[in-house]
Amino acid sequence: MAKETNKTEDNNNSFSFVFTKTNYIIMLAGIVLLALGYLLLCGGGSDDPNVFNSAMFNSRRLYVAPILIILGFVAEIAAIMYKGKEE
Repeated sequence: MAKETNKTEDNNNSFSFVFTKTNYIIMLAGIVLLALGYLLLCGGGSDDPNVFNSAMFNSRRLYVAPILIILGFVAEIAAIMYKGKEE
């Protein structure tokens, strides 16, 4: 009987990762989207405070970059919540 209990103890001690390969791929895609969004927000300022630079109000900074950042956060949440097919 002692050998039977050892077998069940070995099965209970098996190690498995919480995330699968798919989760990590989605996380990487989210990180890339976030980095790209923040890079698109850079620049547009003026060195001289008396000179107005309208480049900081272009569509890249007002629309494209925030959308990419939001998509990046959505991808990160999806990567955490994604549960693959169980085998």
